[in-house]
Amino acid sequence: MADRPTPTYWDYLQLDHLLDLQGGLEEDEGLLMPDELHFIIVHQVFELWFKLILRELRLARDHLAAPRVPEESIPFVVHHMRRVSEILELAVEQFRVMETLTPQDFLAFRDKLTPASGFQSYQLREIEIVMGLGEEQRPDFGDAHALDHIKEVASTSSTGRMAWARIERAQREVTLRQAMHDWLYRTPIQGIGPGDPGDPAAVEQFLAEYLAAHAQLLQQQEARLLESGTGEAAGLRARFARSAEQAQEFLHALDVPPPLRPRAQRIRAGILFIESYRELPLLAWPRILVDTAVELDERLVLWRTRHARMVERTIGRRIGTGGSSGVDYLDETARRRIFPELWTVRTLLLPREALPVLRRAELYGFAQ
Repeated sequence: MADRPTPTYWDYLQLDHLLDLQGGLEEDEGLLMPDELHFIIVHQVFELWFKLILRELRLARDHLAAPRVPEESIPFVVHHMRRVSEILELAVEQFRVMETLTPQDFLAFRDKLTPASGFQSYQLREIEIVMGLGEEQRPDFGDAHALDHIKEVASTSSTGRMAWARIERAQREVTLRQAMHDWLYRTPIQGIGPGDPGDPAAVEQFLAEYLAAHAQLLQQQEARLLESGTGEAAGLRARFARSAEQAQEFLHALDVPPPLRPRAQRIRAGILFIESYRELPLLAWPRILVDTAVELDERLVLWRTRHARMVERTIGRRIGTGGSSGVDYLDETARRRIFPELWTVRTLLLPREALPVLRRAELYGFAQ
C-alpha cells in the first residue's frame, strides 16, 4: 500500500479550488470592476456560513425530534443552536465590510447582476425552511409569491434545478419549530404528562389559575397608574382589558383551528410552565433551550434588519435587481418570527410570588 502523502494546510482546505472561484460572470478576476472582487468574496463568505448553519440546525433538530429526548441530549441541542447564533452575530458584523463599498462604486457593476437577486440564495431559503418559517409568513417577491420566483428561475439551468431540489427536500423535513413543539407538548405540567390520567384537566386548571393571577396583576398595575394620574383613565382601562383578553386568547389557543387547539394549548402551557418554574432542577436545561431558541430567532431578525440597512445605505430604495421592492421587502422579512409563541409567553410571565401553587414538586428534582 502506497504511503499517504503528507497533508498540507492548502491541501486540507483545497485552497487551489477555493481561491479560483472569484472570477464572476467573466470567470476572470482581471476583468472585474475594481470593487467587484470585494462584493463577490463577501457574499461567498456569507454562503459558507450558511452552509455551516444548515449543518448545525439539522444536528440540533435531529436530536430534538427524537420520540423521547433524554436530558443529556438537551445540552447538545443548545450547543449547536448557540453556534448558529454566534455565526449570525458574526455575519451581522460582516456587513461593515460590505459597507466599505460606496454607492457609486456599486453602481459601476450593479446592472451586471440583473435579474439576479440575493433572494436566490437557496441556502438562506433552506435555512428558513429548516427552522420552520411558514409559507404564509413569506412576503411576496415582486409579482411572484415567495418561492415561486426561485422555482421559475431554477428551471433555466442545472444549478437552478439542483437549488430547487434542495428546497423541495427541505420542505419534506421535520422543521426545528415542529421538533420544538413536539418536545414542548410532552412537558409534564404539575407533574402530569400527555396521556396520563387527568392530563387535560390538569392543564386547564393550571391555565385557569395562571390567568386569574395574571388578571389580578393587571388590575394592580392599572390601579397604580390611575392613582398616579398617569394617562387618560378610559384609555388605560381599555388597554388593560385588552391585555387580559389577549392572554386568554393566546393560552386557550383561540387563534388555532378547533381540531388543533388542544395540542397548541398544551404546547403553550408547556412553555409557560418551563418559564415560570425555571429554578426547578429538571427544568433548568429546558429553560436554557427555550432561551436559546429565542436568541436564535432574535439573531436572525437582527441579521435581516442589518441587511436592510446596509442595502438602504448603498442603493437607497431602488427596485431590487431581481424586481422586488428592495429595502421595503427586506424590512418586511425582518418582522417574521420562527418561534412566536416563545416571544408571546414573555408578555404573560408573573413574578415568582404570584405563580400558581406548584404541585408534585418532587418530580422536578434530581433523582436521589
